[in-house]
Amino acid sequence: MRKRTLFRLAAGTVAVGAATLAYASLVERNMFTLRRYDVPVLPTDAEPLRVLHLSDLHMMPDQRRKQDWVASLVALDPDLVVVTGDNMAHPESVPGVLRALQPLLDLPGAFVFGSNDYTGPVIKNPFTYFLPDREYTEGVPLPYEELRDIFTGAGWADLNNARTTLKAGGREIELAGVDDPHIERDDYDAEAGPVSGDAALSIAVSHSPEPVVLDRMAADGFGLLLAGHTHGGQVCVPGYGALVTNCGLPRSMARGLHRWPGSDSWLHVSAGLGTHPTAPIRFACPPEASILTLIPR
Repeated sequence: MRKRTLFRLAAGTVAVGAATLAYASLVERNMFTLRRYDVPVLPTDAEPLRVLHLSDLHMMPDQRRKQDWVASLVALDPDLVVVTGDNMAHPESVPGVLRALQPLLDLPGAFVFGSNDYTGPVIKNPFTYFLPDREYTEGVPLPYEELRDIFTGAGWADLNNARTTLKAGGREIELAGVDDPHIERDDYDAEAGPVSGDAALSIAVSHSPEPVVLDRMAADGFGLLLAGHTHGGQVCVPGYGALVTNCGLPRSMARGLHRWPGSDSWLHVSAGLGTHPTAPIRFACPPEASILTLIPR
C-alpha cells in the first residue's frame, strides 16, 4: 500500500510538471498582453502623452503571430515609441522585426540595443542565471547595423550612448540612453549632465536596468526611466514573483512601474515579448507591451 501511494504521488507530480511545461511553452508564451500605466511626470496642466514601450522581441523568422500582434499596436495611436533592445534571436530575424515594427516606424521613436541584437543566443544551463558573476558567452553575430539603419532611416533616435531631443505629441522631449550595460557597452559619461529644463519631458533608456546606470540618470533629472532585459523573471512563482532578474535590479522591480528609490523619477521595466529560443517558456509572466500615459504630477 505504501509503495502504491508513493508511486501515485510520483506519477501525479510528473503529470503536473508535464502539464505546467506544456502550458508555459505552448500557451502562456503566446499570450501577448497589453499593460497600461498612468505615469505622473508632466508639468501641471500639460496634456497627456502616450508612450508605447516595447522590449525583448527575441524575434525568430517564423514568429508571425508575435509579428502580427506587435504590428496591431499602431491602432493605439501612441505619440512616441521606445524600443529597449534584444530585438533579434537569429541571423535572419531582420525581416520579422521589420514586419512587426513597420507600421510603427511612421511614428516618432527611439531605441537602444541589447546583447541579443549583437550576437545570437547559445544553449546554457538555466540555473546559471542564479549566479551573479556568470560568464557571458557570445553566439553568432547578428545584423545589428542593418537593423540600426532601418530604425534611423525611419527617423528614430539612436540612443546607444547618446543624447538628443525630438518632437512628439506636439512638444519637445529630451532623451538619453546607453548601450547595453549587461555586456559593458554602456558609456553614460559620454552624455552625462543635468536635463536642460527646456523640454517638456525627459526620458532615459537602457536595455538592462542596472542600478548604477539608473542612479546616474535619475540624479541628472530624467523623470522617466525605461528598460527591459529581465523578462519579468520569465518563470515566476504566483504570490512570490520573479526568481531572478539577471541584473542588479531587485526581484520586486522585475517588471512594471516603480518609483526609483531616492529620486523623483519613475522606472518602467518591460517584461518583454519574447523568450530565449533555447528556453521558450513563460510561467506567471506573459509576454507584454506597455502603453504609458504620461500625466501631470
